[in-house]
Parts: sequence; structure tokens; C-alpha cells
Amino acid sequence: MSTSYTDFVGDVQHRIEAGRQAEAVRTTRAVLETLGERVQKGEATDIASPLPMEIDRYLLAADHGQSYDYDEFVHRVLERMNYDDLALDADYGAPSPVDEGEAVYRIKAVTELLSEHLPGSEIDDVEAQLPDDFDDMFEFIDAETKPWDEA
Repeated sequence: MSTSYTDFVGDVQHRIEAGRQAEAVRTTRAVLETLGERVQKGEATDIASPLPMEIDRYLLAADHGQSYDYDEFVHRVLERMNYDDLALDADYGAPSPVDEGEAVYRIKAVTELLSEHLPGSEIDDVEAQLPDDFDDMFEFIDAETKPWDEA
């Protein structure tokens, strides 16, 4: 299933209930860059292939094949979402801070959206490549109702 950058980011924005598109972009980038680091290069390429080119680069440019647990994965995503190295003088200001619970929710939401865009059982291949402590990341995939559908 092919999708546009705007549609993908819009889906993330809806799922995480972000007020601004920039928040959805920040979340997408943080999760996919970190996932790209954790999986092997071939798997990152497989995940990236059905995604818009503006998004697939987050997976492809990563330093692939790093080995760390799910807690470290969450920590890295959280760190990327809470960057403060920008000097934003814009009217909309700096990004809102994200806590660990919100980061975990966003990881699950982006992972579930990925599963909708990956062909066949590709998301199962991703899950199989990760240790069991990453199982929480895939929680929304098989859920009958998704949190964003209930709102």
C-alpha cells in the first residue's frame, strides 16, 4: 500500500493526538531513526521500501545493527523527541516536552502504522529480529480496538 508523506504524517498526528504536524514529524523521525539503528541494514531497507522517501531515509541513514534492550530503545526515542538544540524564534515556539509514558505510546502507535504499510508478514520479521523485551512495542498491532479509534 503506497502512501504519501502528508498522509503518513497525518496518520501519526491523529494517533498521537498532536496539535501540530511538526509534532508528528518529530515522533516519526525519533521512532524510525531508533528502529533503524536497532535492526540490521537489510531489515531497515525492507521496512523503508513501502514508505514515502521523506520518511524512509530515517531508517536508511541509521547506524544499523546496534544491540540494546527495549529500555534503551525507549530512552533513545525519548531523547530524540526532547531535543533542545534548536534556536526557535518562530511564533509556534519549541516542541512540547514528552515524558517516558508518552514516548512508549508513540512508539506503539508508529509501529502499528508501520504494520499497515508493510507487505505480508514483514512486521513479523521485524518483531522476530528483536529480543522478547521489545514485544510491548507491537501491542497495538493485534488489538481489536486502537486507542485513537476510541476518541
